[in-house]
Amino acid sequence: MRDFIAALQFLTTLKIAKQEVRSTEEFARSMFYFPVVGLLLGAILAGIGYVATLKLLPGVVGAVLLVAEIVLTGGLHLDGYMDTMDGLFSGRSRERILEIMKDSRVGAHAVIALGGLFVLKYALLVQIAALGEWRLLILMPAVARFNMCIGPSLFAYARPDGLGKGFAQFFRLRYLLLTALYTLVAAGLLLSWRGIIIFAITTLWSVVFASFVARRLGGLTGDVYGALSELGELVVLLTAVLIG
Repeated sequence: MRDFIAALQFLTTLKIAKQEVRSTEEFARSMFYFPVVGLLLGAILAGIGYVATLKLLPGVVGAVLLVAEIVLTGGLHLDGYMDTMDGLFSGRSRERILEIMKDSRVGAHAVIALGGLFVLKYALLVQIAALGEWRLLILMPAVARFNMCIGPSLFAYARPDGLGKGFAQFFRLRYLLLTALYTLVAAGLLLSWRGIIIFAITTLWSVVFASFVARRLGGLTGDVYGALSELGELVVLLTAVLIG
């Protein structure tokens, strides 16, 4: 329960207990519960979406869902996504990319990447709202949070220190496999064969993207973990729409 609460309070703005000081290993273990937090987050979004459709058009519901998730997560992963895109699109050397990603200032590449993400995600959420695919909304954050687990367990950490360093040190492959198993079961229970396909395609995409970044940077960073989550949600929605 302690690890789940730590994951919940790290990934969301839902504060249900007093924040405790934890060891790096304890904090890393909380990653096992990231998809569980995703399921909870998805259930809240699905509830908001269902209620909103009772009075609002799908176009408005899509905007409500987009903003609701930002509020519920505090934009945590968006920050990592923007920093990652800012660095990768700069076309600079490995060292300079890492410097750009660490810089608190927002660059043009980050703004453009964020705009593209929002446009695509909004359009897909509108379609999901029009179809009433609420179980897909429950699954979306869970698979995306599982994607974050891929980074520290399969790839080296690109910096000598940082928030994500502890995850890379202690979140082992066996934890990833167990996390994958229960996330896959949840996907199957929620959407049957569609859920399994969505999980498989999104996971494959995340491994390919993480491999590309790791080759470019010599490893991943905490910002890249956030980017895996944001892009993972987009791939979940897009895959669901394409396979019908």
